Amino acid sequence: MAEKNNNKINKVFAETYAEDMAEVIENNKDGLVKKIIHGEEEHEKEKKNLSPESTQNKVFMLISLLLVIIALLILSFFVFKKDDNAVTVEKQFVPIIFNDQSTFLEISTLNKEEIMQTISSEVNNTKVQTGGVEGIYLTENKQIVGLRRFLSLIKSNFIPGDNTLFVNDDFMMGAVLTGLKSTSPKAGDFFILLKVRSTVDIFDALRAWEGKMFSDMYKFFGVTISKDTNYLFTKEFQDGVVENKNARILYGQDGQIIMMYIFADDGSVLITDSQPVAHEIMLRLASAQKKQ
Repeated sequence: MAEKNNNKINKVFAETYAEDMAEVIENNKDGLVKKIIHGEEEHEKEKKNLSPESTQNKVFMLISLLLVIIALLILSFFVFKKDDNAVTVEKQFVPIIFNDQSTFLEISTLNKEEIMQTISSEVNNTKVQTGGVEGIYLTENKQIVGLRRFLSLIKSNFIPGDNTLFVNDDFMMGAVLTGLKSTSPKAGDFFILLKVRSTVDIFDALRAWEGKMFSDMYKFFGVTISKDTNYLFTKEFQDGVVENKNARILYGQDGQIIMMYIFADDGSVLITDSQPVAHEIMLRLASAQKKQ
């Protein structure tokens, strides 16, 4: 009986609790719905604000893109800007032999005759002391002219080939003051020094050049063309020995050396008209090889 009464009491309590909860929910229904709607509205608003399609975000994206472009332009300006005051670092210049003086002649606006005259003038007015060597280098727009470009500028008939491994494009010309030049003891004697892999690589090209070597080079050596010297255009070179080295020599009618090329060592060919010049240049060549 007691248990029956307890069950009845529990049933009444459960029914009362359910009724009370229903009443609370009913009373709070409007507020709860409002909260849910408000939450959804806030969510939609937040979603809209985060969307890239929104006007505000489009503006932000456009501004960001513009700032990135401006930053890249500023960076590229400093990276690629040419500093007019900066000193251009040129390839380090290393002469083939020791020079007492190095002279650089800008010839970018000169023609063949003017180039030859400029070189001859420098040779005749060299400032080195007796026994001294002046290296003369031609430049175009501050760049040193190589052998093949030089030959092209003076329209030479010498064809060393395109392979710079066999015949180097680095060469040297200049003046030696021997004090023995017939025109003036203060005038220099001209020379050209070629560098090769071996004399075999240039021998055939030099022999082929012999027929035109005088006509290509006589102005550098100060030869005056007249009826007395016209024969030199067709005179043949002869074998000879200079400073114990094999040479090919063009002699004048009186036996004087007009021009010659000497196989100075296994990798050098010297073109000159003076035995004292040959002596001095070959001494310096030997000295340079010892230092290496």
